[in-house]
Amino acid sequence: MNLTVFGIGYVGLVQAAVLAEVGHDVVCVDVDAAKVERLNQGFIPIFEPGLEALVRENHAAGRIVFTTDASLAVRHGEIQMIAVGTPQGEDGSADLKYVLSVADAIGREMAGPKIVVTKSTVPVGTADKVRETMSAALKARGWEDLSFDVVSNPEFLKEGSAVADCMKPDRIIIGTDSEAAEEVMRELYAPFNRNHEKMIVMDVRSAEFTKYAANCMLATKISFMNEMANLAELLGADIEEVRKGIGSDPRIGYHFIYPGLGYGGSCFPKDVRALIRTAGDVGFEPVLLHSVEARNNAQKAVLFDKLKAHFNGDLAGKTFALWGLAFKPNTDDMREAPSRVLMEALWQAGAKVQAYDPEAMNEAQQIYGQRDDLTLCGTKEAALRGADALLIATEWKNFRAPSFELIRDQLKTAVIFDGRNLYDPAVVARHGIQYVSIGRMAV
Repeated sequence: MNLTVFGIGYVGLVQAAVLAEVGHDVVCVDVDAAKVERLNQGFIPIFEPGLEALVRENHAAGRIVFTTDASLAVRHGEIQMIAVGTPQGEDGSADLKYVLSVADAIGREMAGPKIVVTKSTVPVGTADKVRETMSAALKARGWEDLSFDVVSNPEFLKEGSAVADCMKPDRIIIGTDSEAAEEVMRELYAPFNRNHEKMIVMDVRSAEFTKYAANCMLATKISFMNEMANLAELLGADIEEVRKGIGSDPRIGYHFIYPGLGYGGSCFPKDVRALIRTAGDVGFEPVLLHSVEARNNAQKAVLFDKLKAHFNGDLAGKTFALWGLAFKPNTDDMREAPSRVLMEALWQAGAKVQAYDPEAMNEAQQIYGQRDDLTLCGTKEAALRGADALLIATEWKNFRAPSFELIRDQLKTAVIFDGRNLYDPAVVARHGIQYVSIGRMAV
């Protein structure tokens, strides 16, 4: 099938590459000419396992094309997929200016029937606005009789495993009231729907709401577990043992119940706030969502509070090794990462940071530039040298089995503040290192 994807960001690029991989002809369009040029040269702007090879191979085969030409892109695709950003507005709502700008462009350029698919995470009712915008553009051209369908097809990608999630989706949500559009969407996703039925078809508004409900449910699990971790610490319980105990219940499961420093990234924080705003717009008070957000904001300060208490409030002039900058492993994304809250609190207290992350070093450089109180180190071992303590903010695999002897010998004070509970406290203690983690008594 011929497919057009508007927006070559995280969602658009991954989805386009995977659809090209199974044989569809995809044109990707973006207003950022520099990004388009870099992609045409083989440079992939984001880190995502497996994505670089996928894009390069399909670009070389001619199945995926990058352009800034909206007219060419609209002419190409029977399906027009909108995957542009929906940045958070000042009031917490999702800003739809880019989505509606694309809708207007499609309406101005289309010369035949189209199926317009909203892939971006958008508030309930967005499909109606897309339809109105396109209708207005067609009417201005005198083409108001030209037919089109608007379909909601939310993404459920996890950063760090997005390619795999696209290749083997656990569900494909399609929101439409058009049997013809449903048939085309089934053809589009047929290569991913072979083993068993994964497609769930519903009305458009329910599909739009499903994305927000899913992310808010996962954010709720994270905030709940972090609240339990803080309580467990005060009660003398070990939250890691509690996690095993409750996770064995199939009604709860083990996913998203790891205590830590809170959620970050481009989805959970923004989507929780957006749904809070949507609820307010219809006169509903989302008490639980407010609590989820409040707990998450507080959780990002937990490791700094432990550090401050350990050093009796005197952090000025000290240097801390920080392992992990990305908000989660297998990505370079630092949007709303707990590491940022931690570093900025340390700088405010007069401390310095020696940081290392396997993938997010360039991103940190872009965000913070040159600072006297931040040193970006080439290895995790280099970050330890002369530091007063080690802080862990991201659970990268290569942090899981370190040389505790090296850590002890390199640090001025043999203490680890672990925001991800990577280690067995007894093992760390045997190496002569004090260990402070989340939801467990300090050892």
